[in-house]
Amino acid sequence: MNVAAERLQAWISRVFLKTGMADEHAQTIAGALVWANLRGIDTHGVVRVPRYVEWVRSGELNTRPAMRARSDSSACVLLDADRAAGPVAMSHAASLAVEKARGAGIGMCLVRMTTHTAALGYYTQRIAHLGMAAIAFAASGPNMAYHGARAAGVSTAPLALAVPGEDGPIALDMASGVVSLGKLAQARRSGEALPPDVALDAQGKPTTDARVARLPLPLGGAKGAGLALLIECMTSLIVGNPLLAEVLEGTPAGRKHSQNGAVIAVDIERFIELPRFRGEATRLARALKALPPQPGMEILLPGERGHRVAAQRRVDGIPLPAPVEEELRALARAMGVEDI
Repeated sequence: MNVAAERLQAWISRVFLKTGMADEHAQTIAGALVWANLRGIDTHGVVRVPRYVEWVRSGELNTRPAMRARSDSSACVLLDADRAAGPVAMSHAASLAVEKARGAGIGMCLVRMTTHTAALGYYTQRIAHLGMAAIAFAASGPNMAYHGARAAGVSTAPLALAVPGEDGPIALDMASGVVSLGKLAQARRSGEALPPDVALDAQGKPTTDARVARLPLPLGGAKGAGLALLIECMTSLIVGNPLLAEVLEGTPAGRKHSQNGAVIAVDIERFIELPRFRGEATRLARALKALPPQPGMEILLPGERGHRVAAQRRVDGIPLPAPVEEELRALARAMGVEDI
């Protein structure tokens, strides 16, 4: 089933309204999830809706958060998110970072105690569209093997960067793992085999069988593990909300879902005229794409594939696999929301 982005977003908004959220927050979450689907990041799209609703019911996601800005200074601020939905907290953090950057040239907003942050590229690309450079990263509980270990020790700790270009942002959105948990779940549903050196099973043994794969391995071995560890240090430890150690030590706090994050904005025009920056970015992109490609390969810029998918899906609609469609319809019926 293919659904127009606007129609899907309006429907998802109604689902979140039924949980008791404010209309603005429901629309913010729906917008972030549908944006991910538009760009082909389906693992971070509307497939997440049932889990978000689950967290509302368990009290781990606060539908009426009292978010507070603390430790406020000219260039940085800490946002205490009060268990707000990730897209709500991170969107607000992006706005605060931009506001700081307009005054100080650079702005950073650390986010404490939120929930699943959705696709981080959503926030960095919004900032890039405003003519600024952006960085965002997020930390969660251990769901990826630490390099050399047979058990989960770090999170897949995503990182996103974006700068403005002539035809839209040049944007990188990546996780610290070779494969995301969402991709593992997709492979499990489809029955496709995994490449070697991608995941471990429940006993910590390497596997290519998606049905038994449980833990992704870190990207680049020690490099991906080190990146994930430092993201925990630069978010969770700084804001006083440790995540990894709580789970690894089995404390009560470690049994609850929680995430922390950070958004950084850089006002490019403090250093160079924005049109000149865009022109140089275009020049660099042109030079890279003029390189001789390897047989059967196309030279792409970070984010280019996502731009193409979004253009196509705006025309054709967003494809919903049958299991996802059925799960969303069942959730909507149970919540008294009209069918999509």
